Amino acid sequence: MITPEILLLCGTAAAIAFVHTLLGPDHYLPFVAMAKSRGWSLRKTMRMTLLCGCGHIVGSVVLGIIGIYAGMQLHALEWIEGVRGDLAAWALVSVGLVYMTWGLRRAWRDRPHTHWHTHGGERHAHEHVHHAAHTHVHAGVDSDNKHRSATGWAIFIVFVLGPCEPLIPILMFPAAKESPAGLMAVTLVFAAVTVLTMLAVVAVSMRGLRSVRLPGMERFSEAIAGGTITLCGLSIAVLGL
Repeated sequence: MITPEILLLCGTAAAIAFVHTLLGPDHYLPFVAMAKSRGWSLRKTMRMTLLCGCGHIVGSVVLGIIGIYAGMQLHALEWIEGVRGDLAAWALVSVGLVYMTWGLRRAWRDRPHTHWHTHGGERHAHEHVHHAAHTHVHAGVDSDNKHRSATGWAIFIVFVLGPCEPLIPILMFPAAKESPAGLMAVTLVFAAVTVLTMLAVVAVSMRGLRSVRLPGMERFSEAIAGGTITLCGLSIAVLGL
């Protein structure tokens, strides 16, 4: 039975999930940055966001349910969530730094440069980019694709590790005292609002950035994405966002 207390907790869960997601740039900026740097379609970006958002929720939900029904104390669960949060934040920083370093190396490799040629006594120059001119070399392309794929999976794992800080202490524990049905209702509301907010912010950001073009900076797009991911991790680790 859904009691008035559970209805109040559901409303609180929706409000907390919405604000918590908006105030946490790690919930959406990594996806926008990667989509912009890799030229992802909106549909692909939404799939990646949905996958990571669900992973983000599931980790805390499973821990909360195990803790509640195993009789763990709230402070013990909060300590575990705190450790998970620190690990996830620094893991995100690490992923961002690796991706940024790889992006800078790729940008240096793709830098335009000038070649001079002499034809019929006339000397002229032309610019080109070696890497772009030799994209048929499958080893290099495969290496780039593998690196991008590894980065995507690393982001997913970080999201699974990352806790939903308000979920267990503020929502799941009070709901569990009411009934199992209440616990399920509150958890589902929090999960749905969190994921939908992530999707909405990413979609709006993608549409807003669609017309932005920085021709001179395009080869640095993946380095910029890595830097953005790094800053998101630091905002959690240092500022506690």
